This record gives sequence, structure tokens and C-alpha cells, in this order.
Amino acid sequence: MQHHTDVEAADALKNAFEKIRTEIGKVIIGQDDVVKSVLISVFSNGHCLLVGVPGLAKTLLVQTVAQVLDLDFNRIQFTPDLMPSDIIGSEILGEDRNFKFIRGPIFSNIILADEINRTPPKTQAALLEAMQEKAVTAAGVTHKLAQPFFVLATQNPIEQEGTYPLPEAQLDRFMFNVSLDYPTFAEELQVVKNTTSSLKPSVDKILNAEQIVYFQQLVRNIPVADNVLEYAVKLVGKTRPQGELATPQVKKMLNWGAGPRASQFLILGAKCHAVISGKYSPDIEDVQAIAKPILRHRIVRSYHAEAEGLTADKIIEGLF
Repeated sequence: MQHHTDVEAADALKNAFEKIRTEIGKVIIGQDDVVKSVLISVFSNGHCLLVGVPGLAKTLLVQTVAQVLDLDFNRIQFTPDLMPSDIIGSEILGEDRNFKFIRGPIFSNIILADEINRTPPKTQAALLEAMQEKAVTAAGVTHKLAQPFFVLATQNPIEQEGTYPLPEAQLDRFMFNVSLDYPTFAEELQVVKNTTSSLKPSVDKILNAEQIVYFQQLVRNIPVADNVLEYAVKLVGKTRPQGELATPQVKKMLNWGAGPRASQFLILGAKCHAVISGKYSPDIEDVQAIAKPILRHRIVRSYHAEAEGLTADKIIEGLF
């Protein structure tokens, strides 16, 4: 998988991205921006939170991504009685009277954490440790997870009965917060046509685990101009109502702004966005293109913003 130059490697990533999108498009109708965000977070080695009402093909999307990327996939349905050991695994006493570790579903390349806000904080924390450290600890022993390791968590925005909202510090672990919208009339027509017949679209495998790790490294190696770095850090700085870059509007509309992790993800995401758009270095447009899904779960709106019906996205747009 070695390419002679970084330029060749960047072109290879762009081509792979286009092919992956085409394959996913055989199964998933519409949702172009969602697919793009999920793939950018895979190649940037980040995690993704999908927020949308039930029935918008979130699970199907993740399964299809896993198939096209030829990766192991596990789905964990989060429920109020789920324990940390149900995710990471547990020690059991074997026939030879020795303890052995039985691996849980977290030992996979792609994890779909379905309805992550349905489980208590203790269990959420077990998953989030794995996301951060790319390893899990059981009975004092650390077990490394397979690479690449990628968590896609889903959250249902309407039914908040009996849910445990993710704390800000845990939300911050997710690179992207992607909101899924209802399909258009034409898209929904196509979905119903495809899913109510005996037609079963099959997808081809485009990349494997080794190639994905190679491309993740390539994204990190992409050079960034100083003015783009400064723009990203300033953009994050503008979200902090207590900071010196905050506008009067931000001071009124936000209680909290984004932390330094947002700046890191903006640059990583912009690098990947540049390459898949056919550029060899990101510019300010690339930062703006991914700013909303990176910032929307890292800012806390004030009472004024909620009273005026100002969404997080609208506030972020006002910072460009």
C-alpha cells in the first residue's frame, strides 16, 4: 500500500473516498452529508455521534460502512441495565481453576453504540475510556483494542424519558455530532421502493484495516498553513463567552464555549476534507465546512438563545 509520494497517496485517498461513497450509496439513499462526516471521522481517527429520530437508517449506515471498509463490526444496544462488563468483557474461572478474560463486544473495529443515552453513567464511562485510550482495563490488566477503532454512537433526540444525557466532558470525546434529517419526498420514495422488494443490494469491499490506518497517518502528515491554524484556533476562541475573542452576541447567547480539543479536531477534519476535495493542504473553507458538526455539541446555549430560538448552528455560522 506504499505510495511513492504524499501527493500520490492523497490522490489514492480521494479515489478511495469516492468509491466508498458510491458503494454506500447503493444501500443508503440520500444522507450525503452524514456519510461524508462519518468517513471524515474514520480517516481522522475520531468518533462520531449520530443524533436523529428512529428509522433514519443509522444502524444500516454503520453496517454498510463496516462492510465497505472490510472491518469487524459489533452493535451494542444500550439499556438501563447494561453493565460495564457487558461491553468490555469479564474474568471467568476456567476449568483449569485459572481466571481467564472473555472479551466483550468492544473488541471490534467499528462499534455501533445504539442509544448511548439510555444507559447509566458508569457504563457510558466504560465505553468512553475505550474511545479515549484505545484500550480497556479489566481486573488490573490492560487489553489493547484492534486498530482502526471507531465508535459510532446514536442518540434519539425526542424521547428523553429514562435517559442519561452524556456529560459535556464525555460529549467532547466525539469528534463529530451529526444530526440526521428526514429524507426528502423523492428519497423516501426510493427507500420504500428498495426496502419493500426482494432486491438485496450487495456492496464491494474497497479498503481494509491496514489501508485505513495508513490513510489515517497520511491525514496527520498533511501540511497546514499558519493562517489556517490561526483561523481554527480563533474560531474556537470566539465561542468562549469569558474569552477575549468573544463578541457581545456570544457573551449573551452562550454560557460555555468549546475546549482545545475542538481546535485539534477542526485542523484534523479540515486536512481530511481538503484531501477528499482534491486539495493537498486545507484552507479556511475546509475549516468552515466541518465547523458545525465539530462545535455544535461543545457549546452551551444561554437562556437568551433558547428563548429566541437560536440554534447552535446559527450561532456557529455567526462566527465565520
